[in-house]
Amino acid sequence: MILQDLLRNKSILKRSPSGEEYRSIKLDEIKEISAQLKIPQSLVEIGALEDGIIPERYERNIGSVGLKGQILLLKSKVAVIGAGGLGGFVVELLARVGVGHLVVVDGDSFEENNLNRQLLSSEEFLGMSKSDRAADRVARINSSVSVTARTCYVSPENAGDIIHGCNVVVDALDNVKSRFVLEDACRAAGIPMVHGAIGGFFGQVMTIYPEDRGLELLYGPREKALNKGIEVSLGNPSATPPMVASWQAQEVVKVITGIGSPLRNRVLYMDAKEGDVHIIKFQKNKEDV
Repeated sequence: MILQDLLRNKSILKRSPSGEEYRSIKLDEIKEISAQLKIPQSLVEIGALEDGIIPERYERNIGSVGLKGQILLLKSKVAVIGAGGLGGFVVELLARVGVGHLVVVDGDSFEENNLNRQLLSSEEFLGMSKSDRAADRVARINSSVSVTARTCYVSPENAGDIIHGCNVVVDALDNVKSRFVLEDACRAAGIPMVHGAIGGFFGQVMTIYPEDRGLELLYGPREKALNKGIEVSLGNPSATPPMVASWQAQEVVKVITGIGSPLRNRVLYMDAKEGDVHIIKFQKNKEDV
């Protein structure tokens, strides 16, 4: 009751563009209540939403995800494996939309050749751990989001521990071998995985549930799959990573909130060079082959 009373006293009445009244609460007030009650800010935000009070930072989310969807996002835990070109943008977007707990994993540090496309990189951060930089970035964007930063590479030995307790896992890796390792761990844990890959002006996104055929649809049998793709020759120009990462972040939101249809058993293929987008549908499971 104390939390609800504080939220109602601190909230303000507003009117939407359509004329509907609603109550909103500012970030400073949320921080003050969090400090006063000695509870995480995310719990204050969840309490507000449950009482129909919208944290001001999420006002532009509510029309699409609703109060219930925003609560689900704040209660969720998402692992982003890889914090480079794709992962940096995914982390940024998930922090802004209000995913409550992010696990960011990358064993690499920033190099000069990252500066053309990786959001978290800058000249002053060269040589810095990508996962640590991601945690710092999230803290600056959304102080209600908790971050577990792990400076390591995903492996068969640590993958299960890394994704434990997650609602969704994002594949923002740069090699096929590690992608299959991550997919195996997600299958074993029963967690959906959002795959993304880029090369040149091209990109692809697919959401893989534990019972789906998954990566073999894109790369063939793992023992025959090439470890690197067209990115070796075409590189990764600046606009391609955010293009694909935005779709990945939206897939995460769909899986968590249940709003919309995930790209399941179908891959979204983007050709920014020619301005074409295609969706390729696959058979649902091995028994359908």
